[in-house]
Amino acid sequence: MSKMNNYLIPFFSAFLIGVLLIPLLIPFLHKLKFGQTIRQEGLASHYAKAGTPTMGGIVFYAAAACAFFVSGNYDFRTLIILALATGHGILGFADDYIKAVKKDPEGLQAKTKLFFQFSLSILFLIFLALNNHSTQYIFPLFGALDFSFFYWIFALLYLVFFSNAVNIIDGVDGLCSGQSFIALIFFALVAFWQSDLEVLTLSLALMGVLLAFFLFNRNPAKIFMGDTGSLGLGFALAAIALLLKTEVLAVWVGLVFVVDIFSSVIQVIYFKRTGGKRLFKMSPIHHHFEELGWSEWKIDFVFWAWGLFFTLSGLFFYLKGWKL
Repeated sequence: MSKMNNYLIPFFSAFLIGVLLIPLLIPFLHKLKFGQTIRQEGLASHYAKAGTPTMGGIVFYAAAACAFFVSGNYDFRTLIILALATGHGILGFADDYIKAVKKDPEGLQAKTKLFFQFSLSILFLIFLALNNHSTQYIFPLFGALDFSFFYWIFALLYLVFFSNAVNIIDGVDGLCSGQSFIALIFFALVAFWQSDLEVLTLSLALMGVLLAFFLFNRNPAKIFMGDTGSLGLGFALAAIALLLKTEVLAVWVGLVFVVDIFSSVIQVIYFKRTGGKRLFKMSPIHHHFEELGWSEWKIDFVFWAWGLFFTLSGLFFYLKGWKL
C-alpha cells in the first residue's frame, strides 16, 4: 500500500498544485494583459478567443518540480529533463510575449526558435552520451542494430520534432492537454514495468498537472498553455521516450501529433507545387475539421479516441516485445 501511495503522491500533488495555482494565474495574466492574439487569416470562430490569458503552461514546470520534491522520487536524469523543458518554456514565453504584448501574431522568428530548440536538445543528448546511453535498437526479425553516430542525429531531430508537434496541435481548446495526457499513460506504464520510479514520477506529475489544466482549458477555455507550455511539454515527452528506449514505438503512440504536424507540411508543399491550391481547407488538420463545421468538442473526442487507440495498441506491442 505504501508503494502505491508513492505512485499516487506525484500525480495528486501536481494536480492539487495546478488546481490551486491556475485560478490565481488567470486574473494575474489578465492584469498583465497577456492575452491570446488571433491571426487575421485564422478561423472566424476563434476571434472570440482573443484576449484569453495565455502562457498558462508555466504551471507545468512549477507543479512537476513540486511533485518531485514532495515525493522524493527524482534523479539527475529527470531533473535534467525538467530543467531543459523549462528552458523550452522560457523560449515559448518569449514567443508568447511577442504575440500577446507586442501584438505580433508571428511571434519569434522560426530560425530563432529552432536554434534554441536544437541547442537545448543537444545539451540533453550530451548528458545521455556521457551516461552511456545505448545507441542500439531492437527490430523485429533483425534483432539489435547499433546506429552509433546516426542514432544521435535521429535523437536530435526527434526531440525538436516532438517539441514542435505538440506545439502545433495546441489549436483547439483542451486538445493538446488531453492528447498529451493520453500519451503519458503509455510512458507511465512502461516506466512502471521497467521499475524506473523516477521516470514514472515525472510522467505521473505531468499527467496530474495536465488534468488540472484541462479543467480550465476545456472548451470554452479560460486559459491557454501557449508556447510556454507546449514546447516544453513536447520536449519532455520525447526525452522520456529516449530514456525508456521507446523512441520508435512512441512515434506510433504519438501518431496523432505526427499526423497533425505533417498535415501542415503537406499543405505548404501542395500549396507551392500547385501554385496556390490547398489540399485541406486549413492546416493543421484539426482546423480543417473546424472548417467542415465540427465543434471543438467533437474534434477533441475524435482525436482523443485515436490517441487512445494508438496508446493502447502501443502498450500491446510493447508487452509483446515489438519495437515497431
